[in-house]
Amino acid sequence: MGVSQISDGPAKWSRRGVLAVLGAVPAAVLTGCGSPASASDATTPNTPTASAASPTSPSSSAEASPLTLTPADGSQDADFTSPVRVTASAGTLSRVTVTADDGSTLAGSFDDSRTTWTSGRNPYSGTTYTVTATTEAQDATEETLSFTTRTAADTFVGRFTPEAGSTSGVGMPVSVDFTHAVTDRAAVERAITVTADPRVEVVGHWFSDTRLDFRPEEYWAAGTKITLALRLKDVEGASGVYGTQSKDVTFHIGREQISTVDLAKKTMTVRRDGQTLATYPVSGGDAEHTTWSGIMVISERFKKTRMESSTVGLGDEYDIDDVPHAQRLTTSGTFIHGNYWAASSIFGGSNTTHGCIGLRDAQGGGDTSEPGYAFYKSSMLGDVVVVKNSGEDTVDPANGLNGWNMSWSNWQAGSAF
Repeated sequence: MGVSQISDGPAKWSRRGVLAVLGAVPAAVLTGCGSPASASDATTPNTPTASAASPTSPSSSAEASPLTLTPADGSQDADFTSPVRVTASAGTLSRVTVTADDGSTLAGSFDDSRTTWTSGRNPYSGTTYTVTATTEAQDATEETLSFTTRTAADTFVGRFTPEAGSTSGVGMPVSVDFTHAVTDRAAVERAITVTADPRVEVVGHWFSDTRLDFRPEEYWAAGTKITLALRLKDVEGASGVYGTQSKDVTFHIGREQISTVDLAKKTMTVRRDGQTLATYPVSGGDAEHTTWSGIMVISERFKKTRMESSTVGLGDEYDIDDVPHAQRLTTSGTFIHGNYWAASSIFGGSNTTHGCIGLRDAQGGGDTSEPGYAFYKSSMLGDVVVVKNSGEDTVDPANGLNGWNMSWSNWQAGSAF
C-alpha cells in the first residue's frame, strides 16, 4: 500500500575557473626583448641549450587538480541519472556549492572523512551546473568546475484533474492522466504526493498504465485545501522516458452536496451540508437502457450540449443539438440533464430515457422555475450523485471519476507500494 504524505533561466553560467595541466614550455619561447638569435648562435658551445630537465629550470607543469568531479569537469552531455560527486585527493573539503543555470542549488553532504561530497538528489536534465569547492590542506584552495547534463529525448507529463485553483464538490478525486504508458508505477507514484488540510490519509490507485487517482477513505470534508505536488522531473516512468514536471498546485473543496436518485420512486433528493435542499421528479433509463447504479461524480458541466445516439453505440435513435443543463456522470455517456421534449407527466411517473437521468426543463434552459435549471445552478464539479433501484449493475469505478464505488481495502490494493 502506498500513502501519499506531504507536505525549473535562459542565461548560462560561465565557467569561472579552468583546471589544466600545462606542458613544459621551451626556454627559447621565453626569450625577452633584444636582438634575435640565429640558429647557429643558439647552439654554440658558449650558449648552452636550456633543458626542461635542467635542475635550475622552472617547474615542468602546474600541479594537478586535487579535485575529481563526477560528472567530469567540462562535460557537455553528462548523465543526469546519478548524483553529483566531488572528491578531494589531498586534504579535506570544507565547502561545496553546486548551482544550476537557473540559480537553484543542489544540496548534498560530506562523508565522515570530508574527502567526498555527494548531492542528495540527481542533477536535472538539460541543465548547466557550476561547482565551487574549497579544499583545506596546507592552505585553503577554491576551485570552480562545471558540467552540462544531456536533455532527455523522450518525455511524459501528468495532466491533472481538477484544475489548479478551482473549487470542487466533496466527491472530486485527484486524477492524473499520463501522456505515456507508465511501466515503473512505484517510481512515478512516489514522485506524486497529495495532502489535505485538514489532514487525512490519501492513497493512490492505478486504474491503468496511464491513469492514477488519489482519494481518502471517505469523501473530503467541506472546506478542505488539497495540495498536489508533482516531482516528476527526470523520473523514468518507462524505459528511456522521463517526466518533465516539478510543481505544486492547490485546489479546494467547497460545500458538501450529495444527491440521491431513487429510480423506483423516480425522485432525486438533494442534500447540502446535511440538510435537504430540494426534491425533484426525474425519469431514468427504461428497461432496455437502464441507468448505472452506484456513486457517480459530476465531471463535466454544459449549459447546452448536443447529444447524439451514435456516439454511445445506439445508432440513430436520437440527435438533440440543444440539451440544456447537462452534467456528465460517466465517461461512457451517462448525464443528468434537462429535458424539454418529453411530456411533463413522465418526470416522477416513468423511466423512459436511454440511460441518462432527466429533469423537466425548458428549451433554451432559460426558465429559472424548472428543475433542470435549479439543479444545474445548485451544482458544481465534484458533486456526488448516488443512483439506486435502477435495475442495473454498479458503475465501473474507472468509468468517470467514480472510484468511490470501490472499498477502501481494494482501493489501497491498487497502489504501487
